[in-house]
Parts: sequence; C-alpha cells; structure tokens
Amino acid sequence: MTEIIIARRFCGPPNSGNGGYVCGRLARHIPGGAEVTLRAPPPLDTPLDAVAAEDGAWELRDGAKVVATGRAASVELAQLETASLQEARAAELLALFEPHEHPLPNCFVCGPARAQGDGLRIFTGPLKRRAQNAVLAATWTPDPNLAAEGGLVAPEFVWSALDCPTGFASNCNPQSGSYDKTPLLLGRMSARIEARPRPGAPCIITAWPTGRDGRKRTAEAALHDEAGTLLAVAKTTWIAVERDVLLGRG
Repeated sequence: MTEIIIARRFCGPPNSGNGGYVCGRLARHIPGGAEVTLRAPPPLDTPLDAVAAEDGAWELRDGAKVVATGRAASVELAQLETASLQEARAAELLALFEPHEHPLPNCFVCGPARAQGDGLRIFTGPLKRRAQNAVLAATWTPDPNLAAEGGLVAPEFVWSALDCPTGFASNCNPQSGSYDKTPLLLGRMSARIEARPRPGAPCIITAWPTGRDGRKRTAEAALHDEAGTLLAVAKTTWIAVERDVLLGRG
C-alpha cells in the first residue's frame, strides 16, 4: 500500500483532482499500458491509499471509498492523427474557449487562469486542414518542475497532457463540423507511454472524437515530439453531466 496525496495544484474542477493526473498517479503502479476508471471525484490534499488487489489490479481509496481502479491494458488506436509544430500553434489561435468563457479556468491542464510554469496551459483548437474541424491540436513545452528522477517528465504529467484535449475533442461533431459546450467529466482513461519528453522540449498533442453513446463520449489522443516521434497515446471515455456536477455542487 502506498499513500498518494493529490495536491491542490493538480485540480481539474475546483475541489477535485484533474482526471488525467490522478489516473497517471495510479498508473505508476502498473507496468506498460494501463486503463484507469474514476469511480468518484478524487479529493484534494487528502491522504489516499493505492492498494494492490488480488487480481493484479490497483485501487485508489479514500478510507473505505474506492476513488479509482486501474489495470494493465493494451492501448492501440484505430487511427493516429499528427500535426506539425507550426500547425499546432495555428490551431491554438482558434482555441475553443475564450479565457473568460472557460468552464474550469483553474484546471491544472487547460485552465487559462493558471500561470506559466504552474499549470500546463494546453489550449486545443481545430486543425484547419482537416475536414469538419474534427481533429484538435495544441503544443506543450513541459516546464522543468515537471521532471522526475532521471530528468524526464514524470509519467503522470504525460497522462495529464493527453486528458483535457480529448475532453474538448469529445464535444466535436465530425458530421456537422460543429462544437458544443456540454460539461464533461472524465470517466475512464487508458494510456501507453513510448517515451517521456524532456523539460523544455516542444511537443505536439492531437486529439479527435471516436464516438457517442447516450451520455458517454469517447476520444483518442497522441503526443509527438517536434521531430514527429510518437511519445504516447491515450483513449478516454467522458460522461456528460450538469454544470453543477462538474463544479462539485451536484
């Protein structure tokens, strides 16, 4: 059993952890690709227990409550979208939210209210060369304070960087080319890291929708370095919720 504390810096909604970051923290215990399911909003600044289950899975517990479960998984994408650094920078200029409209301005990953070096400040927008604006892209240059032992970016921050872009992609409709602003919460995330980037090295994130089923929306994402080398891939399932639920008031 290992104690994990989700510091307030790593929030998504105001009073709970960013989903990708929390998934990445639990996935540290699982070699190779992993799938993590969030069962409850991860509390901030609270000692949580990462516990190995009998079947090889892991659980993140807040006392008796199971916050998340994780297991080994093969993470393969049906398609892989790429973009150049220049294309991703152009996409950022078309970010889907103006800063004053952002649903979670203090989100660790995508919040525009976070200072440089504090939040990841990943702002996805549509790749204009793609039909129907169904592929989003952004750049990410990891800050030195994200490094783990060995000097590479810690794996939980790679998971984080792939999280919010898929949430925005889940609100894209490839058929109509439209985008809605439905509040979404991450329900499940799978990721496979091929190589972790070095701080200061520009990276490119692409994300795209893969389906809808009732309240569930699915998307995939990829992380490449500036030379086009694949660093990581992810698959996510998001759940449409009321805004009060998103903000932890529901």
